[in-house]
Amino acid sequence: MPRDALTTTFSALADPTRRAILARLALGEASVNELAEPFSLSQPAISKHLKVLERAGLITRARQAQWRPCKLDGAALMDVADWLEPYRRCWEARLDRLDQHLRMLQSAPETSISEIERKAT
Repeated sequence: MPRDALTTTFSALADPTRRAILARLALGEASVNELAEPFSLSQPAISKHLKVLERAGLITRARQAQWRPCKLDGAALMDVADWLEPYRRCWEARLDRLDQHLRMLQSAPETSISEIERKAT
């Protein structure tokens, strides 16, 4: 069963080790050995994580003589950001309404709660 790109990306991002690898690559390209340093994982385990990230389109790997640099590829993350955008707008609208409600509560401290609730509906 083929998986869509967004599902593959979210699946890759679900693992904290892979998210940590992406955070490191956000600082610049790194070798597999450099990426493996902070983890108590074997080289093959790190390589498996890198393969998952590469399949999801989150990183690219190259070969320069003996050095195999990994580099962050932001295209898949842009797809995630695009998918999240409508939800972000919804959350912001809800927070704006909450802020408005809290300001109303602060401006009328003498008003009873039932009066404020009646005005809000």
